Amino acid sequence: MIMVSSSYMLLSVVIATFICPGYNVVDSLHMEGRLSTKQNWSFLSRFCFLSNIGRMEYKFVYSKAACCYNVLLYFDGGHQWSSVYLNDSKSCAEKEGILQPSSNQIINLTVDYRWSNCRIHNSSMEEGNLICTGGRSFRSLQEQWWYIAISNCRGKIEGIYLDYDLELTNGHSFWTKQFSADEFGILETDILFLLLFSCMFVLSIVVANNLQGRQMLHVTYKIFMICLFFEVLGLLNLCIALGTYASDGVGNESLKLFGRGLGTAAEIFFLLLLLLLANGFTVTRGRLSYSGTIKMTVFITLFTIINSTLFIYEYMLSDPGLVLYVFESPAGIGVIILRFFAWLWFSRSTLITLKHYPEKQTFYFPLYGIYSLWFFSQPLMVLISANLIPKYMRAKLVNAIDLLIDLLAYGFFLSLMRPRTANKNFPYHVRTSQIGSCETDERQSFPHCVYQSNSTSDVHITTYDIFTVQQPTTVTSSSPNTNDQSDDEEHTSPPSYEEVAADMVETL
Repeated sequence: MIMVSSSYMLLSVVIATFICPGYNVVDSLHMEGRLSTKQNWSFLSRFCFLSNIGRMEYKFVYSKAACCYNVLLYFDGGHQWSSVYLNDSKSCAEKEGILQPSSNQIINLTVDYRWSNCRIHNSSMEEGNLICTGGRSFRSLQEQWWYIAISNCRGKIEGIYLDYDLELTNGHSFWTKQFSADEFGILETDILFLLLFSCMFVLSIVVANNLQGRQMLHVTYKIFMICLFFEVLGLLNLCIALGTYASDGVGNESLKLFGRGLGTAAEIFFLLLLLLLANGFTVTRGRLSYSGTIKMTVFITLFTIINSTLFIYEYMLSDPGLVLYVFESPAGIGVIILRFFAWLWFSRSTLITLKHYPEKQTFYFPLYGIYSLWFFSQPLMVLISANLIPKYMRAKLVNAIDLLIDLLAYGFFLSLMRPRTANKNFPYHVRTSQIGSCETDERQSFPHCVYQSNSTSDVHITTYDIFTVQQPTTVTSSSPNTNDQSDDEEHTSPPSYEEVAADMVETL
């Protein structure tokens, strides 16, 4: 039952997670298109510029008959942007009036304003187009978000209809030119963690080979390897997408979304892994109960669907005029709430498992302590990023901290799985070939683990393997020969402690 249900859960995770990357979202530094709206004031784009080296190159084309449009440059300090955006109580002229022409925050797209470098495309004054090409540098005390809007407050034709071509840059370096200042270092950070996760994945293969040699390669460890594989593949896709973006300012948004989707899938699989281990799967039991399997399937599917909704909100429904952390959205709050319920389930299951198998304390105590912190790391990051981290530093810091938390979580789990005598936290004591024969009751639980020899008055075990469940055999007397054999065994002394210890060391 657990194998079929696990397969269904894994399939549901993959399908629901990758629904969203099919959408192509335009979010690039090099923007071109046509703005067509009946409103006289419209938001166009935003960018976080570095002081002195941030620059905007533009080209605007619109009908001379609609003259004259203005390009408005707002910054997020001093409540400039917050006082005009989504504020219907202010008229177009009032939104323009917040800006001071002396600060060069207004670019008049007209031939009378020589700094806009506008010209008439042909000699017909009635049918000609105005073509405005030029640039503007940005100076401020620190990195700052700038918002670009178009206005037509005194035009002859209602609405805004123009073609635009914008290139927003920060310097000339490959690592900074095409990136907003809040994204500096994300590509380098992703490359570093790609190398670290790749090394960890190689180590997990080595550990898997050791476990396979001991017949201890259980399903839970395979799920852990799937998590690592998705992390590596996701970071690889993100690095390729960001590298392309650094080259041309456009990049490959579908590849970026695919990489983000793989990272989310890795998180969901890891959550599934922790819940399975808390319920004792492959540690104290060979399969979950029917009701437990149904609950697990429903919860993981619900968690996956809400994560997919978070993707949709971030890339299709979020407002580009606001700099918000994605978890401030309703879908993000839903993910945090489900994560809290997952921790409650994780806690309850761990306590029940320890009640029936107290000898597993060396594994479950560190597992519960460390991964309780992992469950609460995301809500804590939401609070810190929303209230303490400046907006121009939020993206790069959150990305680095999230990757560091995942690396530490996977690294600690890998350390628990090392099949060495020095590892007192090793969880498994039943081989994969013994699972069917060890399930003895309706809870499908394993016998209690045997890490050392067991001796009774009727039988002496001569094989000592700390990774094997010992099942003593009973001695029956059905014939005189059997009685003679029993009499002979009574004269045979049990092996000494030194012999037992030597056999165990040799086996290890």
